[in-house]
Amino acid sequence: MLDRRAFLAGTALALPALAAAPAFAQLPLTPDSVLEDVIENGPRSPEEKARDVFRHPYASLVFWGLRPGMTVIDVQPGTGWWTDILAPYLARTGGRYIAAMGERGRAAFVARYAADPKLNGQVTAVDFGPKSPPLAPPGTVDLILVSREIHDWAMVDGYTETAFADFRAALKSGGVLAIEDHRAPAGSDPKKGDGYLPEAWVVAKAEGAGFALAARSEINANAKDTRDYPFGVWTLPPTRRSAPAGQPPNPAFDHAKYDAIGESDRMTLRFVKT
Repeated sequence: MLDRRAFLAGTALALPALAAAPAFAQLPLTPDSVLEDVIENGPRSPEEKARDVFRHPYASLVFWGLRPGMTVIDVQPGTGWWTDILAPYLARTGGRYIAAMGERGRAAFVARYAADPKLNGQVTAVDFGPKSPPLAPPGTVDLILVSREIHDWAMVDGYTETAFADFRAALKSGGVLAIEDHRAPAGSDPKKGDGYLPEAWVVAKAEGAGFALAARSEINANAKDTRDYPFGVWTLPPTRRSAPAGQPPNPAFDHAKYDAIGESDRMTLRFVKT
């Protein structure tokens, strides 16, 4: 069953911000049957679907304002967890999916999704990194999704600022910057390197780039997350790290208490280009 309870909670949190953000007057606060069908019956593996209890794809995408026919950039899509939802949805509704990623793995990623254009539409990829060309012609993108990536950028001076400037240039006026990331306690050092970021730091970076915070949600909150793990957030599922980065896994490591926590506590934010 889809996460309708989280969907209702997310839209309720969004409503106060909508009053101050006229560009979102047409947000779909009613169920999206195509999105429901893609999530329930689309090409996702059982392993991908098992994570829905933590990632709440339906509630999150509706909160961020996904609509039929949009042009969407998915930043650093990794193994394609969001791609397997967004590409089929956009193909069925007349939209366009663009992956923004480094050169490594880009050709294989595009080939994977281009193999079934009827399902995924015309999936393309553009270069993205600390120094990269424009992501799209100025003012042509409706929504940019950044899911669990900013904590890595924070470790490189200027990376977040450059990325947010690139996003603003690509987005239409009123376009959406959708952010999800592991949430640190207020006042934490964003360069701590444990994978968590303070929400206020992310908001300040986005606002400094010319975005307005339209809404925040607790859709992806997890009160069990204590953020004090031997290998940072990567100790938790789905990574389940058992040794320092770069070292082989420790077969004797006890994952039980970390698996019981589940995936991390995450901020879920929606910004608009003003």
